[in-house]
Amino acid sequence: MSTYPPTQCGLATFTAALRHHLTAATPGSEGHVVRVLAEAEPGGAEPSVHEMRPGAVEAAADALNGCDVAVVQHEYGIYAGRDGAEVLGVLARLRVPLIVVLHTVLTSPTPGQRRVLEAVVDHADAVVTMSETARNRLLADYAVDRPHEVVVIPHGAIPAHRPAIGAPGRGPLILTWGLLGRGKGVEWGIAALGALRDLRPRYLVAGQTHPKVLAHEGEAYRTHLRDQAAACGVTNLVEFNPAYLEAEALADLIGRADVVLLPYDSSEQVTSGVLVEALAARKPVVATVFPHAVELLADGAGLLVPHRDPAAITAALRRVLTEPGLAAGMRDRSANLSPALSWPAVANRYRRLAENLLTTRVVVTR
Repeated sequence: MSTYPPTQCGLATFTAALRHHLTAATPGSEGHVVRVLAEAEPGGAEPSVHEMRPGAVEAAADALNGCDVAVVQHEYGIYAGRDGAEVLGVLARLRVPLIVVLHTVLTSPTPGQRRVLEAVVDHADAVVTMSETARNRLLADYAVDRPHEVVVIPHGAIPAHRPAIGAPGRGPLILTWGLLGRGKGVEWGIAALGALRDLRPRYLVAGQTHPKVLAHEGEAYRTHLRDQAAACGVTNLVEFNPAYLEAEALADLIGRADVVLLPYDSSEQVTSGVLVEALAARKPVVATVFPHAVELLADGAGLLVPHRDPAAITAALRRVLTEPGLAAGMRDRSANLSPALSWPAVANRYRRLAENLLTTRVVVTR
């Protein structure tokens, strides 16, 4: 149960990939989806995809109970009710083993957010976080009665190592991608470019504006970024690609990058699919010190910089693009991480977790 294509968001993409690789890892299996929808969203056409609109709690639970194991993605913003509380009505009606995947674990939740997350975890037979940081935060800051049921399975990616190929007469390509909205920190990347003019870089910001941001404020953030680039005198160094990129087009784009820049503002982010995809593609990364980056880049696969610090971003990018051997060393370290982050490896871990839950359920009921 999650958002799901044609919805365009990271959670939908994650769920589609997990479903595909999980069924591929389990011959003869079928994967059904309860697609969480807002009222205004179009539906899907696949007969194995059931729709859950606000209020349709019983129908969603019935669809999940028709499977052997339910996997529910949890993110506050996708479910109806205050703090996404409607998900609890579904979970309370489940009769099959339940795996809950947590995409956000806040350090300072509101009382309502804390109550909902603790209740979600309490309903689960197994809880998956995608980083050790998220697991540690969950166990330290929330009431979790069965800590042994909380496991770490990383976000998956399709390994696609493609050496960067510079265009004739063009400098290095710096890439930031993902659904655009405030908090992405792109303004700090733009502010860092002026001091890199001698390298003739191209900073490509790829991805459409997040649909919820677009509905609320239109393209105000993208307009602000364009205005900032003009004010900084770097318009010729910044390019925007506002398209939503499918997997193959995104892989091609990542393959052309010399370095991936993740200048995020958030100090809460314990899961970043973009970071995992960059490492799976063996790209050097410069990232702010959000928790998932601190964890994955600790062995030298990338450089960490403080939040909102253009000078630090400038220095890190210059090192990656000019320091002999640094980028190559980062690629080597990413190559060591890549096998565990591949979608087939990740899906196999979910498969083993589901099989263990089913075995335990059989033993208990005998």
